Amino acid sequence: MAEQSQSRRTFISMFAGGALSGLYALVPNRFRRPEPHPDPRPGIDASKVMTREQLKGWSEKILETYDKIREIPEIADGIGCNCGCAVRPNYRSLLTCYYSDGLARGCEICQREAKLVYGRFKEGQSLEQIRRAIDARFG
Repeated sequence: MAEQSQSRRTFISMFAGGALSGLYALVPNRFRRPEPHPDPRPGIDASKVMTREQLKGWSEKILETYDKIREIPEIADGIGCNCGCAVRPNYRSLLTCYYSDGLARGCEICQREAKLVYGRFKEGQSLEQIRRAIDARFG
């Protein structure tokens, strides 16, 4: 019985992930990231990224993702997001998705992009290399 329950969970999570990816393909281009990626603003910092205190009640996974963005604002500001953020007022870059009026708390695409960007940055990749990775995965 435990194996059957595990199989169901695996199937459901695989199905859900595939369904979300399929839905993304249907999103009209006007809701996707505008080309090209933005240039990071000189002197940009993470002061507008929501803090752990502001995110009280959210999962540790979400808190850790915000922590990662706070570590690399100059990189995140040079990455365009590939979800519907680009049509929101005050949107500029992946960094702004993590501001209080951004979508990152509930957006799997914003979160996955942040994790990819952070991981590539920690590997020592340049902004241009990170942009190519984002475009290959989400573009």
